[in-house]
Amino acid sequence: MFTGIIQDVGHVASLDTRAGDVRLVITCDALDLAGVRIGDSICVQGCCLTATEVSGKSFAADVSRETLNLTTLADFTAGTLVNLEPALRAGDALGGHLVSGHVDGVAQVLGVSDDARSTRVLIGVPRALARYLASKGSVAVDGVSLTINAVEDASFGVNLIPHTQAVTTLGRLAPGTRVNLEIDQVARYVARLLAVPEVN
Repeated sequence: MFTGIIQDVGHVASLDTRAGDVRLVITCDALDLAGVRIGDSICVQGCCLTATEVSGKSFAADVSRETLNLTTLADFTAGTLVNLEPALRAGDALGGHLVSGHVDGVAQVLGVSDDARSTRVLIGVPRALARYLASKGSVAVDGVSLTINAVEDASFGVNLIPHTQAVTTLGRLAPGTRVNLEIDQVARYVARLLAVPEVN
């Protein structure tokens, strides 16, 4: 479990294709890996990955074909910048919202515009996921916890404050950029409950 509060922007040091899967090595700039053990979860660009090797300022993780097919991780190349967050531990502050690191789909940036000192970003989503989005609700974009400003049809808008732009990869968003999207867990469960007939 994660919070959507990014703790570092690292970069992909190398990719090794292995029978259709990919082994990633990611180098951290500020994230302290001293407490990370093999088998621990780390959220990489919104995707929960398992650390299979930890060495100094880098860690390795295996990415399955399922994850490559359903996320933007297949777009990675050496040098790609990635948002990083270690797993939430008991007693840690929950500054964003509960994020599982299980990407629901890939969305696309439709527009970017200035809004005072912030940047307004319009994101188009797969139509099947649009029903889970609500104004002032939460969403995770590339692992970053954001508040939805407005929803219209199959798109939603968010504002990125200068801090978010500076400490995550979202400051580099441009029209056409593909992003990993995770809907709010509460919305998912409410929709499920409403869809299942009550059993007497």
